[in-house]
Amino acid sequence: MASDWNRRFLVVCALAAWYPGAAARADDQSPAGPAAPGPSASLEAIEVTAEKLDVETLIDRKVYSVQSDVQATFGSLSDVLSVIPSVDVDADGVVSLRGDPNVLILIDGRPSTQFSGPSAGENLQSIPASEIERIEVMTNPPAEFKADGAAGVINVILRKKRPPGFAGSAQGSLGSGGRSVVGTSTSYGSESLTASLTAGYRQDLRHRLTDSDLIAPAAPGGPLVNSTSSIDETIRRNVPTLGAAAQLALSDRQTLSVDLNGKGRGGPRRYTELDGSTLPSGVVNGSAERLSAGHDREVDADERLGFEQKLSTAGELLKFSLHHSSSHNDEHYDYTNFPLLPPAPDFHDNLNFREDEATTEFNADYVLPLGKTKTLKLGYAYELDAYTYGAGGNDVEPGTGAQLPDPNLSDDFQVRQPIHAVYTSYQASAGAWNWLGGLRGELARTETRQLLGDPSSQDRYLRLYPSVHVDRSLTDRSTLSFAASRRVTRPDTADLNPYVDHEYTPNLVGGNADLKPQFTQSYEVAYGYERTGLSFDATGYFRHYTDSVTTITEPLPGGLTLTTKTNLPHQDSAGLELTANGHLFPKLGVSASANPFYSQIDATALGANGLQSTKGVNAKLKFDYRPTVFDSLQLSATRTDKILTPQGDVNAIDIVNLGYRRKLPRDWTGVLTVSNLFNGQRFERVAVTPTFSQEYSRFTYGRVVYLGFVYSFGSARKPKPQNFDYEQ
Repeated sequence: MASDWNRRFLVVCALAAWYPGAAARADDQSPAGPAAPGPSASLEAIEVTAEKLDVETLIDRKVYSVQSDVQATFGSLSDVLSVIPSVDVDADGVVSLRGDPNVLILIDGRPSTQFSGPSAGENLQSIPASEIERIEVMTNPPAEFKADGAAGVINVILRKKRPPGFAGSAQGSLGSGGRSVVGTSTSYGSESLTASLTAGYRQDLRHRLTDSDLIAPAAPGGPLVNSTSSIDETIRRNVPTLGAAAQLALSDRQTLSVDLNGKGRGGPRRYTELDGSTLPSGVVNGSAERLSAGHDREVDADERLGFEQKLSTAGELLKFSLHHSSSHNDEHYDYTNFPLLPPAPDFHDNLNFREDEATTEFNADYVLPLGKTKTLKLGYAYELDAYTYGAGGNDVEPGTGAQLPDPNLSDDFQVRQPIHAVYTSYQASAGAWNWLGGLRGELARTETRQLLGDPSSQDRYLRLYPSVHVDRSLTDRSTLSFAASRRVTRPDTADLNPYVDHEYTPNLVGGNADLKPQFTQSYEVAYGYERTGLSFDATGYFRHYTDSVTTITEPLPGGLTLTTKTNLPHQDSAGLELTANGHLFPKLGVSASANPFYSQIDATALGANGLQSTKGVNAKLKFDYRPTVFDSLQLSATRTDKILTPQGDVNAIDIVNLGYRRKLPRDWTGVLTVSNLFNGQRFERVAVTPTFSQEYSRFTYGRVVYLGFVYSFGSARKPKPQNFDYEQ
């Protein structure tokens, strides 16, 4: 039973994390505060009962392990990430780390094409939680990882260890709005061979309402016009998944591994759009309706081959891996247009998109122990990213139905990006001190090619990315640590394409061929404390960004807007992240985290007057009540505070999830979840400049109820703690 002191401490932390007044806003023009802080570095594991995750704090990362071989749940990767401190997942599936969306998501230490581009958020739902062994969160990653991701790295480790013998599970659930999830997982484990096969099918629904209210001149120098647009959209998703993995011990020194994964995604997509414009006098001078019907299909594949050789010295390893990841997407949309004011004949048009992305990697890593407390690592990595995009649009001739190509909607764009990298790292300890230092060098070349008129371009740069981690044990229960690193965020290949996407008019989206990489210098100082029934961490951090990548919107004639990305000279952010885990009572666990932050940007190059800044608090609070050994009730709440942009801000978002699990007789488990209990997934962006103002909102009808059951068999029959499946 936790002590009274523990209870009082956790209550205070929970209230502090969720106190509404903590989310104060400010337009402070002072520079960012002093350099701040880094991850706790205790090498001992701590159990976080409230989150159903084991948390291990290492010198360079926090490791969250899912405690089950076969989970009796319907969770996905986004569900696991949503309960982890520091990590937020928004309504569109965009992952951010301490408020920064520039996160590199890896699968078993390797990048995947399904986590790049506009469909990355939806693809988070494709990886079942039952196949995840642990999540590694690195806000200052060591040199052995890619230097990409200004905010840090989230490394998803899939399950490799399987129970001995034959085991598996079958599961199915029904959700509101015609949603459903079915899946099966089987495995075989022996002394020399571990193999698994998984398959799943998900039917999903997205219903969202997008509104835009723009006040801008209809033409340069003309009077202001209020242009409005409303889009009511419904998207059906059918997502089949299939995975196979095997690990074979060729001898006591050699191991061969193979992983194959595939996923499909498709379904109908429809929307109704209403547009209007009003003169300053209040006279309505324009009105139109647009109907869209179409589909988007995506096929993803991921293949990995690994070989590990143990050498003569104990712990000495030589590892090779070959990895290929690909994503193929095609979309087609038909439009029916009804000009109402001024009146005009109806007309039809269509759009077609084709997007192919592939990543090929080769890695060689060498690990050499230099005694009991010293380890040297060396490695080489080669990565080749290839991206092609094609688009076309046609006007449909009335009467004949002939397709007349629109040259303004045609595009054929290619990107080729080879990256060579070498790294070295050295880890050692002496007494109460531990340290890890590393240096990674990367030679990157980005080649873009527009096949329809615009010239090709090439960018080549060599950069060094140092990192350092130091921790010191103050007592048996407390640790002080420091970390620093230099990172890069390379532009997404799709963001380099200057083509303007007309899928959602009047809110157009385009790329920027001149977009430069963003470089980030990060510093952290952390204090960690652990005792029976309680863990506490306080981490102060400071980040300085050079050529910070941001999103801007500009008005176009006719009431249109164009949203694209550009670079800012610099940006600073700082914060203090507090986390606490433990038990208020023997049957009630609690996890609380709060991240008061400060952000400042220099947008003078975009016409802003001086520096702009904001303050806020991101917070998480979770309760886990277990009245019996068969029942578990969970309640979680998250708050993502306002985000500053060069032209305005993005609103705060609050989400509440509820879940109940019941262990049933004969190896059955029942799960009931309600996600987004108060329907709070509303994205609102406000932009105010000397030439225009816009209020843009996107509301996702996100309250989803799921009821499902899982049957476990073989050596996986023993029940273990599980996470709830919260629809994102």
